Amino acid sequence: MIYTLQILSALFLDFLFGDPRWYPHPVKGIGFLCRISEKITRRLTKKPILAGSFTVAIVLLVTGGLVFLLLTACYAVSSLLGNVTAILLLYTTFAAKDLMRHSMDVYNRLIHDSDPDSARKAVGRIVGRDTQTLSESEVSKACVETVAENMVDGITAPFFFAVFFSLFSPYLDMTAIGWSAVGAFLYKGVNTMDSMIGYKNEQYIYFGRMAAKVDDFVNFIPARISGFMLIFAAFILKLDYRGAAKIFFRDRLNHSSPNAGHTESAVAGALGIRLGGSLSYSGTIVAKPFIGDNINEIKADNIKTSNKLILFGSFLFVLTVLVLRGVAGAG
Repeated sequence: MIYTLQILSALFLDFLFGDPRWYPHPVKGIGFLCRISEKITRRLTKKPILAGSFTVAIVLLVTGGLVFLLLTACYAVSSLLGNVTAILLLYTTFAAKDLMRHSMDVYNRLIHDSDPDSARKAVGRIVGRDTQTLSESEVSKACVETVAENMVDGITAPFFFAVFFSLFSPYLDMTAIGWSAVGAFLYKGVNTMDSMIGYKNEQYIYFGRMAAKVDDFVNFIPARISGFMLIFAAFILKLDYRGAAKIFFRDRLNHSSPNAGHTESAVAGALGIRLGGSLSYSGTIVAKPFIGDNINEIKADNIKTSNKLILFGSFLFVLTVLVLRGVAGAG
């Protein structure tokens, strides 16, 4: 019960405050470490795959090691300081508040701002595609897609690994919430590296391959559980849960990522919309498979509905993982 209250406190802090702009976010530190490691490893070897693998190892060892050492020092002072530090660290690994904040900024600009460029610029802050010429429907689609995809990266996967690492507590000398912070930061290390070097362009197609593969691996289970939770959430929210299940099983692999399509397909089915298709990246058209059926026109209101669906699906995910932890006999 104590552990449940502690980890839910970290989630509550994120839902309450999001990422405050007045302090340096730890993920920025991981990004800095990634850039420094890339410079070092590229000098050590001319083989980009080997250099990229060394970078992954360095970033994970340093990230996990620093969090572990900081918590060890805090616990040496007092268990209260250690637990509070762990909760605060864990809070920074979640991004639900910011995901909702950014997506609702797009929604509000679509609804209330007469300048369409305003919404395009807003969605351009959270997506990688070109947004200068997007229509209102295309802006809404881009926003819904990124909300669905980032459910895993920003909420469910860090929570999953936080709980998974808490199971080490009986065997290794640290509290469950302390190990949760270590586990969540290791996940954020993987996720940050994938977002920085996991590209299939000339610079990173070989160097970033290990980072991309590790990211695919760690998101495998959370993405699939998240997809199922969205189907149940659609049922509870009186959305088209049958459509969510149908599109999930039919289109979940219609994505360049082996994991992102699971949540996108469930959302597309629940809303009766079609996601994916040809997109422009830096002026280059990239053809992508469609996800979902073109039953309803994509509108700004779909952003609000997808947010509700993602939040409720995340709640069901959290509840399920905590129940499974209890069944496993963890205290």
